[in-house]
Amino acid sequence: MNLDTRDPMNDTLGVLETAALLRELTARLIAVDDFDRALAELVRIVRDAVPGATWCGFTALRAGEPAGVAASDDRLAELDDLRHGPDTPVMTAIRRREMTSSEDLTAEERWPAWTARARALGVRGVISAPVDVDEQVIGAINLYADSTAALAPRLQLTAMLLAEHAGLLLAAVRDRARQAAEAGERDSSLLGEGVVGQAIGVIMTQRGCPAPEALAVLRSAASSLDIPLGEVAERLVRTVSRSREG
Repeated sequence: MNLDTRDPMNDTLGVLETAALLRELTARLIAVDDFDRALAELVRIVRDAVPGATWCGFTALRAGEPAGVAASDDRLAELDDLRHGPDTPVMTAIRRREMTSSEDLTAEERWPAWTARARALGVRGVISAPVDVDEQVIGAINLYADSTAALAPRLQLTAMLLAEHAGLLLAAVRDRARQAAEAGERDSSLLGEGVVGQAIGVIMTQRGCPAPEALAVLRSAASSLDIPLGEVAERLVRTVSRSREG
C-alpha cells in the first residue's frame, strides 16, 4: 500500500490514508478463516502502514486456551506474550479496556521488568489498544517504535480506529472458522449416513475420487436441480440399482 501522499510533518494518518489502511485490512482478511493467519496478516499490514511504528504485535486471550501472539518481527514476539506478568502495557490495555501508551520508554516507570526487556530489544515507544473480538476472545494491538516520541499522542486515534476495525474483522474470521468446522462435522456425518453415504460411494466408484469430492458433486447436483440432497442421493442409488438389475 502506497502512503507516500501523507504529510511527513504529520505524525498520524490522514483520512484518506486511514481509509486505505482499513480497506486493505478488510481485503486481506475478508476470506480468511484461520484466526492465527489473520493475526499474522494484520500485524504485517499495520507495521508497513502506520507512520512511526517500527513493529506491530497482537496479543489474543482466548477462553480456555493459552494466550495467542502474533508479531511482525519474531525477535519482539515475547513483548506481546504474558511471560512478564500483568505489569505490561499490553495487559494494562486489556485489563482496563483503554488505550495505554508510552512515548519514551527510557523514562518509563510503570512496567519495570517489561520496559527493561523492551529497551534491550531496541524499543523506545509503545501504544497498546484493546481489541474486543467476541465473547470468547479479547486482546490488544501493539505498536512499537525504535525512537522516542515517534508514537505521538495524535497517533492514538489511528490506533483506536485500527483496534475497532480489527475487532470486527477478527470476529468475522472466527465466525467463518466456526462455520467451516460445523460444515466439516456435517460432512463427516453425511459420509456415513444411509442413502447419502451410498450415493457418495457410487460417485467415488464412478469417478475414482475421494469422499469429500464425491459429496461436493452430490451437493452441486442438488443445488442445480433445486431439490434436497437426500432426494438426489436416493435417485442416484435407485438409478444405479436398476441398471445393475437390468
